[in-house]
Amino acid sequence: MINPFKLMKNNLQSDMPPGGPHAITRLQTSFDVRITYQRVAQHKFTLSSDWHYILMASSLTFCFIIIESPNLLIRSIVALTLLLLMAMPISGQFFFPLMAILNWLILFYSPRFIPSAYRPQIFVRLLPALETILYGGNLSQALASNQSDVLDILAWIPYGLCHYGAPFVVSILLFVFAPPKTLPCFTFSFGFMNFFGVLIELLAPNAPPWYQYIHGLDPANYSMNGSAGGLARIDKLIGINLYSGSFGASPMVFGAFPSMHSGSAVMEALFLSHVFPKLTPLFTFYVAWIWWSTMYLTHHYFIDLTAGAIIAFTVYYLVRISWLPKTVPGKISRWSYDAVEIGYAGGPPKFRKSMEFDRNYIELPQINTSNSANTDTLFEEAHDLEYDIDIDQEVRELISNRTSLSDGDYQEPKLVR
Repeated sequence: MINPFKLMKNNLQSDMPPGGPHAITRLQTSFDVRITYQRVAQHKFTLSSDWHYILMASSLTFCFIIIESPNLLIRSIVALTLLLLMAMPISGQFFFPLMAILNWLILFYSPRFIPSAYRPQIFVRLLPALETILYGGNLSQALASNQSDVLDILAWIPYGLCHYGAPFVVSILLFVFAPPKTLPCFTFSFGFMNFFGVLIELLAPNAPPWYQYIHGLDPANYSMNGSAGGLARIDKLIGINLYSGSFGASPMVFGAFPSMHSGSAVMEALFLSHVFPKLTPLFTFYVAWIWWSTMYLTHHYFIDLTAGAIIAFTVYYLVRISWLPKTVPGKISRWSYDAVEIGYAGGPPKFRKSMEFDRNYIELPQINTSNSANTDTLFEEAHDLEYDIDIDQEVRELISNRTSLSDGDYQEPKLVR
């Protein structure tokens, strides 16, 4: 009997480099926190490259202080547990990139503990006015005017189902089919895109379209409960109080602008298009489907969707030119790669991970290898980017051997002990 899992594994690893999976595709299996400590100790912190750590630490500290439930003891246990999980290489390889998403979720949960006296005024008339000025009318109101059970279900599928499951599906696809280190780029981008969106919603709260249906243009206050909008019809259709209860108790009732449903869909489409460019029309259709559903269900104005997309595009572009690995045509899965190049499409790569050393690897910048005078520069840059190991004289000799070859004659150097 054919084992489908074994068949799928064989297909995914069919073009794996000779000798088995390359070091860059392997997962960490060590529980030794000293490895992480050495990485942190050797890292040269700069504001330009580590601003996101400062931002996350500030946000998490703020939330830790203001959140009242769970109590201080439980919050402290959770914080120490996360630190331990990040310190162990076997779990840190997952939880460290995940911190951007956890940071966003914790910030999203925290507004309920901020006293109303310290929160800004809620804008009720601003978005409808901008919608009319920019687009000549209220698109959400126009789309929601024609309702039916069929349209309700068609809107519910992307907004109430796919939106919550898509990040997990995208993560699995990126882990399996994208170059190594793509998934951490996605979690970073997804987390910070939502973080910036929630930050804007906290500083400039705006009422969504459903508010106008219920309260008109009357002033809003933070004691008001949220509404499921058109999703309340889905609750009646399926006979459970799912969305009415969850949206009614939302900590971010007046978070219409920007739309994180739009931002999340655009971010997912951008990363999937990066890995599967031929399927870009399909991913674009999904974004358009999400956009229509948010307006039909009276959760967002069109201007909210535009703002969410702009934030997603901006974060994705910055990550793409800085950290996102390039895809190589013909590569089937992550196990097909023996090198990863970083940089924008068509531009020079920043570095590639291609030299094994004691079952680990270091990152070597792409330089003009025909000039042996670059040896010292390469050593200094490789030292700044080292992974898990100490750069010693043997590695310096390897780098020297590499720079003595022309690009056309390059072969991976071997270390003979």
